[in-house]
Amino acid sequence: MALSVLKIPQGFDWPLGYVNVANNGTPVNIMVNVDANNVNAPASANGSAYTPRCHRIFYQGFRPGNNNNGMVANTGNVYILRALGPGNQNGGGPQNRADSGAMVGIIPPGGGVYNLPADERDSATISPYAYTLDADVDGEGALVTLIGAQR
Repeated sequence: MALSVLKIPQGFDWPLGYVNVANNGTPVNIMVNVDANNVNAPASANGSAYTPRCHRIFYQGFRPGNNNNGMVANTGNVYILRALGPGNQNGGGPQNRADSGAMVGIIPPGGGVYNLPADERDSATISPYAYTLDADVDGEGALVTLIGAQR
């Protein structure tokens, strides 16, 4: 069965789908399902004019069940990390689940949720390319939805 993938924002919410962390300790960009090669990332040639942005990123700590038959809760922590950029120009650690300096949030086992809001007082937006996921357990991750998506 093929899963739905919305490649561009259509409406207020933009489901990015399930972001799978195949190997714990190896973060995955949350845009992997819609732009695996980062063509529209801010650092790319297209990024300045076409990079997606949003006002909130909503994470749900679930993964597909057997045969993709519904969602089940994760058994380990899922980590939301701030990607420090190409070449780690800000300096620091490995930007994975062991790097508390890059950690923005943690979704605990059992299907928790996490909201990452922009500073809405100033009509700020968030680049989803700036965030990755890591997990304690191989093959776990999160459902990720951009709220107030725009391009």
